[in-house]
Amino acid sequence: MNLSEEQIRGNHNPGAGGWPTIRYFNAETGIAGAPYVKKTDDAMCTELGNDKYMTQYIMEAGKTSLCSAATGKGCSEKENDYIAKMKAKTPEEIQAQVARLDKMSGSSMKPELEDWKNKRLAILKQLAPGPVSKDQL
Repeated sequence: MNLSEEQIRGNHNPGAGGWPTIRYFNAETGIAGAPYVKKTDDAMCTELGNDKYMTQYIMEAGKTSLCSAATGKGCSEKENDYIAKMKAKTPEEIQAQVARLDKMSGSSMKPELEDWKNKRLAILKQLAPGPVSKDQL
């Protein structure tokens, strides 16, 4: 978005903390969005120019994973172990795990724990029969 051409109205503060400002928007963040949180001391453009950090950001903000629960492709050993464990569960048990992990969203936890929570949610949503939404929980 080019703010010199498209102004944002409301309680937004684009550019807070300097430029470039990176924000993501989803149902959880609402119209205000949420800022990108840097992982290193590098400049943001340098950090996000690194494929590792850009992929990590997309996975975190999108609460998704490259791991396929059906094939195991793109999964770490830890994710494959979790998939094997959860495949033995009933649909109700999987839904209960989704609900439990969803309730943890927004709580302050270490970044690596937040990442693992998001990976588990992505796996569970692949294993759940039919679509999983917060309305069902």
